[in-house]
Amino acid sequence: MQPLTLLAAFVATPSRAQLVRLTPVDIAVIAIYFAIVIYIGFYLKGVTNTSEDFFMAGREMTAWIAGLSFVSANLGSLELMGWAGSAYQYGILAAHWYWIGAIPAMLFLGIIMMPFYYITKVNSVPGYLNLRYGKGTRALSGISFAFMTVLMSGINMYAMALVMKVVLGWSLNFSIWLSTATVALYVILGGLRSAIFNEVLQFLLIWAGALLVPILGLVEVGSWHNLKHQIIHNIGNTQYVHLWSGLGSFSTNSMGVNWVGIVFGLGLVISFGYWTTDFLVVQRVLSAKDLRSARMAPIIGAGFKMLIPFFVILPGLLAIAVLPFHLVGQSVAVATGQHSYNEVLPLMLVRYCGPGLLGLGVTALIAGFMSGMAGNVSAFSTVWTYDIYGAFIKKDASDEHYVSMGRWSMFIGVLISVATAYLVQHAASIMDYVQSLFSFFIAPLFGTVILGMLWKRATKAGGFWGLLAGTCTAVGLWEWVRLDPSALRYVALSPNAKAMAQDLYRALWSWLVCVIITVLVSYATKPRPEAELEGLVYGATKLPEEHDDHWYQKPIFWAGVIAAAFLALQVIFW
Repeated sequence: MQPLTLLAAFVATPSRAQLVRLTPVDIAVIAIYFAIVIYIGFYLKGVTNTSEDFFMAGREMTAWIAGLSFVSANLGSLELMGWAGSAYQYGILAAHWYWIGAIPAMLFLGIIMMPFYYITKVNSVPGYLNLRYGKGTRALSGISFAFMTVLMSGINMYAMALVMKVVLGWSLNFSIWLSTATVALYVILGGLRSAIFNEVLQFLLIWAGALLVPILGLVEVGSWHNLKHQIIHNIGNTQYVHLWSGLGSFSTNSMGVNWVGIVFGLGLVISFGYWTTDFLVVQRVLSAKDLRSARMAPIIGAGFKMLIPFFVILPGLLAIAVLPFHLVGQSVAVATGQHSYNEVLPLMLVRYCGPGLLGLGVTALIAGFMSGMAGNVSAFSTVWTYDIYGAFIKKDASDEHYVSMGRWSMFIGVLISVATAYLVQHAASIMDYVQSLFSFFIAPLFGTVILGMLWKRATKAGGFWGLLAGTCTAVGLWEWVRLDPSALRYVALSPNAKAMAQDLYRALWSWLVCVIITVLVSYATKPRPEAELEGLVYGATKLPEEHDDHWYQKPIFWAGVIAAAFLALQVIFW
């Protein structure tokens, strides 16, 4: 086979012809975006000289920059595409992951937990666990978190490759490697500072590009009221358009879950675990210039987070009403060549966006990919360099050496992420895969961190064995159901539960095991003197005073405003 033929086979996908051809205007929009992000990386390399600059962006971000980066790091392509696909699969229930699955936890981080992270000046969540529980817990959390970040980064790669395949007809292989090379270049050059500045740019592009589909879609169907009627007509299930009214029983909603799984499995364990202990997002807040900015950043992020379902969940609901064909699970799509749930958003972009607008929409998805992957890679690099390499392998190296190691670890992390991208093809949907990872790594970690911050009696042994037991419980329950599907009735409390419901209950059980083991082992072992817990635990720490000139400048006031808006949305979409 000739070299050009090989290249064409690598670039083009054999399964389907591309849905649309980009015009020169579309290509120019995408090219300009790529040029800007690479320029930012080269520009910021000149001001990224120390480890504090590279890993923590010099701790000089304002509340707004840190807040937008905080929410943008979670607004990757897996969010845009995955939750649009989940909305098609489960209906408006998918919005729970943006509202009860985010807002309370983000406010809790800003008001309660941020002072402890910030005043200790730790560089990571495992760094806090080192101060609170010791090296064993730090190593366990650092290794598990590093593993999770490269898996999550792979998901972003795969999601972006799907966009290129559906819209342009490019193969998964070519799409993965092209986009990966771009992200690797700018994030390795500028570190966290480059990631944050690009995340703010990406946030603006996502809002500009992704809003096209819901606006034009609502114009086509006429109104939200008409959309609800069309969905009910096509699906035959009224619960696809209700948040809470169908959660009284496992059998009355599309997800096969009840309110206990949503409130406790999602709202308490997964949500609080992710938003308060996942270093990918916490790292952005730690880059704030002062404590008030660090506390306001999650609150600002929560305000924008509440609006995201309107351009992520709504396209999935619109697809139920307007697409002329039915979408299938990812594994079925790979085997048959049909369109999968994960392709909802690019399919809707093709439906509504003409020349120029399509380029903007595709650029928004590319920006989401860049945001998600860069966030995971920068978090992986920080945890590896500070909490594994610097803590256990080379403790006394120079600052310059750690910056060099940070860049190399980003490069290695990107390569590992490429390998993990191909694992996603075997999941029913992107978000089912993501929620499984959260139940393994995030849910038990939240139990360890929250007990460490709120309970003085928690001991080093309790923290380590609790975290280990919780993680093993989650993995064990997953393997049990994989080997024996009938075990679902015990894990998810219902034989009819879907994959997402199983993830919620698995997270809840792993968190409970972590908390119970931590408490039992802590009572059986000797606690640390209270004097050693200064700055680490409530009740043993004097929090710094914040001097706000006016009541409306206080973080607690704005947290109350966001909380009121959150409650109103639950009532409106009940």
